[in-house]
Amino acid sequence: LSSELSLPAVLQRIVELAAEIADARYGALGVIGPGGRIAEFVTTGVTEAERRAVGRLPEGRGILGVLIHDARPLRLADIADDPRSVGFPENHPPMRSFLGAPVSARGRVFGNIYLSEKLGGGEFTEEDEEALVVLAAQAGVAVENAQLYEEARQRERWLDSVGRIATTMLAGGEAEAVLGLIASSARELVGSDLATIALPESPTSLVIQAADGAHAEELRGMSFPRDDSISGDVIRTRRPVMLADVSSDPRAFQPVVRIGGMGPTIMAPLSARGEAFGTLLVSNGKGGRAFGEDDLRLVETFARQAAVALEYARFQREIQRLKVVEDRERIAKELHDGVIQSLFAVGMSLQGTAGLLDDEAMAGRIESAVEEIDHVVRDLRNYIFGLRPGILADRQLDQALRRLAEDFQERSSVAIAVEVDARVAAELSSRAGDVVQLAREALSNVGRHAAASTCRLSLHREDSVAVLEVDDDGTGFDPARVRGGGQGLRNLRERAASLGGSVDVRSAPGEGTTVRIAIPPG
Repeated sequence: LSSELSLPAVLQRIVELAAEIADARYGALGVIGPGGRIAEFVTTGVTEAERRAVGRLPEGRGILGVLIHDARPLRLADIADDPRSVGFPENHPPMRSFLGAPVSARGRVFGNIYLSEKLGGGEFTEEDEEALVVLAAQAGVAVENAQLYEEARQRERWLDSVGRIATTMLAGGEAEAVLGLIASSARELVGSDLATIALPESPTSLVIQAADGAHAEELRGMSFPRDDSISGDVIRTRRPVMLADVSSDPRAFQPVVRIGGMGPTIMAPLSARGEAFGTLLVSNGKGGRAFGEDDLRLVETFARQAAVALEYARFQREIQRLKVVEDRERIAKELHDGVIQSLFAVGMSLQGTAGLLDDEAMAGRIESAVEEIDHVVRDLRNYIFGLRPGILADRQLDQALRRLAEDFQERSSVAIAVEVDARVAAELSSRAGDVVQLAREALSNVGRHAAASTCRLSLHREDSVAVLEVDDDGTGFDPARVRGGGQGLRNLRERAASLGGSVDVRSAPGEGTTVRIAIPPG
């Protein structure tokens, strides 16, 4: 018995040895779980078909519960004669004589050995009871050894998982890949059927970003409300929960629970900078093994890993953004200090030359060239304005759009009204550069083509989509006759598509133009 290190093998061997030394037809070992209920039930003498016919595991009532609540050996001539007996379920093998003893490991009762039906008839003897008590004591030592070995193996697997996650993060792995690895590692270490990671999709909803195990493909990408879910409670309280059966909890979002076939469940919050924002869930199928405190601690550990991975990915994105910003600053400086000054010098030289010519036609051609150079300088200034990140680095998106509108009005003399929903602007802050570039391109089209006197720039929400809209009272055009649009519209469509969005242009001759850019959450 002591040579076994695998806990399941130890439990099976204990039952078999107990039945052998006491000459019992049937034997079982009930492992006591949370709340004093039987969490595992290892048997001998009963076929798999007989176990299936009996159905669910015993809960620990009747004679089985006597040993749970009073951890002393118990010997009965006939179970049915004891007033504490509650009878047997349908299809249960007939049993009369009974002998039981507790198994203690690491200072607490681990479970109980149950024997029934003395071979050859009759009842179990006092010698059988003494032998079973000796075996139960040795079984406790074997269980303790197996548990210590399993804990060592668990620590080894945990360290290996943490190492793989850290390596993937430091190697620049995508956040999705890291989260998938965390979900699979948590599921394997806890021994659950399913693991998921849910992150914010919008201020009111969460989306399952990563899933591993049963029904993972169906669950991945599913959205559910933050407020009307247990995940929302976990995020709000920043405390984990352990549920015996999530499918019976009225707070659960049942469509997700049903698809996942979830029963016993643990949820832990993902927290960063003192704020919880998502959840890590592990779950077993309905009617499956209940989780314990050790499982809860493991899940909390992996939830912290997931939060660190997401923060690391965010920092990496910020570093990349800063690199782009620095590069843009360099290009903008070179354009301003080199190209624009050279163009100014050429323009001034040409203007001086034109003043010396007697040929009016030639002087007129030179003046036209100087005007073209002025147009090029203005375009370059616009490009430099777009390259310089100061408008975004120093201000919120709301302020950046208003500053852009002011500059457009000064350059074009087109009166502009600005309407920005501050909440939508805050949600798009991570993509502020793209939003401002979209607005700049749309306003540039108004300035070049619309011949408008007024226009409006607005950022608002329609359902779950952010909408950037620019409309004017200019000459308009027939979209059917201008299918692809010019370079400006193509740029708009390409940039919106890179954000997963779309562009809708509505116009008619003499009725102005509306450019509507839909930007989904992301």
